[in-house]
Amino acid sequence: MDARLHVSRLSGQATVPPSKSAAHRAVLCAALADGVSHITNIEYSQDIRATLGAVTQLGAKVAEEPAAVTITGRGSSGGFVTVTRPVFCNESGSTLRFMIPLFSLTAQKVRFTGAGRLFDRPQAVYQMLFDRQGLRFEQTPEGVTVFGRLRPGGFTLPGDVSSQFISGLLFAAPLMESESSIEVLPPYESRSYVDLTIDAMQQFGVKVAARARKNGSVMYRVAAPQRYTASDFSVEGDYSQAAFLAVLGCAVGGINVVGLNPDSQQGDKVILDILKRCGGKFKPIEGGYRFERSLLKATEIDLADCPDLGPILFTLGCFCNGSTVIRNAGRLRLKESDRISAMQEELKKMGARIEVDGDTVTITGVALHAPAEPLYGHNDHRIVMALAVAVYAAGLPALLRGAEAVNKSWPAFWDTLRGLGAKIDTE
Repeated sequence: MDARLHVSRLSGQATVPPSKSAAHRAVLCAALADGVSHITNIEYSQDIRATLGAVTQLGAKVAEEPAAVTITGRGSSGGFVTVTRPVFCNESGSTLRFMIPLFSLTAQKVRFTGAGRLFDRPQAVYQMLFDRQGLRFEQTPEGVTVFGRLRPGGFTLPGDVSSQFISGLLFAAPLMESESSIEVLPPYESRSYVDLTIDAMQQFGVKVAARARKNGSVMYRVAAPQRYTASDFSVEGDYSQAAFLAVLGCAVGGINVVGLNPDSQQGDKVILDILKRCGGKFKPIEGGYRFERSLLKATEIDLADCPDLGPILFTLGCFCNGSTVIRNAGRLRLKESDRISAMQEELKKMGARIEVDGDTVTITGVALHAPAEPLYGHNDHRIVMALAVAVYAAGLPALLRGAEAVNKSWPAFWDTLRGLGAKIDTE
């Protein structure tokens, strides 16, 4: 889909979508729980549909409503059903990495398939763990195949890989025969996402003990067997998605962003701290924040614990006076697109000055101009949204190709912008 973005005056109020990270975790815990769970404030993005489809293949029953889902879980790994077809994960890294340890508990040969760049993303952590236990783990460009039941014990994982591997093991550990420990070595990046996992597990009745060790690692201990218990869960608003509206608000002014929990533990809530350091003006209102037009200044940003903010921080840097430095950005290369290359390529069409040195990105704020050629979304939802913010914040017209990529995480993104006054033609 092409989106033709016209110069528009934006203001008003927008509600952020539910947290995709929290929804993945709630759906999975509900599917493992004994009984019926109700999950409210859920949006059926492509990623969430992938997770819902996967848990049905474990035997969970799913009943969808417009903004809620009722899930009847299996109660234990003994209740998992025979897996008769490949598990389709679409482009969702969370779905794939959360499900691999769980489906291994079926002791069946299970194949995972997907779309886009999903199987370009590394799975070496699981390859190592499965090899150590003498289990089968094969990855090809078309999918991953596992065969054999993961056994409990001591697991040691590097901390500078995706937190999804750690979460995947945590979800499976309570369903094993005896206690497991998971030691995460320093430097421990994206820990906030693991904290979200543990919060969800505890809401569904599973206990996880965490302890920092003198060597800088973090040790998790999970008693087993434990049972997940059914629970009602309301998914809170997503700070990862709120970041797009927050940056837009600080650029154009007069935008209220609501649907947020001010006490959220989401790691991407750090967008508020980053904007504050940049001179962004905003204040709390009921259910969210009001963002005003601001004279933005450059700062240094460590992306290690908030990689999903990467694309919108590229956009933010374009509107800051001075040179914004983003460090530890390397993981952006392993997402739905190479997000460093994609943002550099597309923003340069608008005159942006972006330099890349290894895992460090430097963005020097300059006046942007209308692109002489179409912008391209690289089949990546966050690239599309970050580019749209750049266009409207700069007050420029542009043609954005691949605009349908927002369906991966925020299907209502274009309607949300229209609600703020954006003029958008889609074709």
